[in-house]
Amino acid sequence: MVRFIAFLLLFIPGALAAFGIKLMRDTIFDDFYPIFFYASIQFVFGLLLFIGSILFLGGFIVYRDRKKQKELKDK
Repeated sequence: MVRFIAFLLLFIPGALAAFGIKLMRDTIFDDFYPIFFYASIQFVFGLLLFIGSILFLGGFIVYRDRKKQKELKDK
């Protein structure tokens, strides 16, 4: 059950990042959603979704690695 919850914690931000990319792509190809009044608002919202989701995923991985006391090794 714990692994399923961890999977959901990683799946939801991944899906939001994918939706953010879709919003930015749709803005570039002139496909607008009616809830956004301007194309720039749609693009910025997609960018914020993408960046926020990537930051969450990166923070999750860093936290897990620090908890397990793994360190980055230089090659």
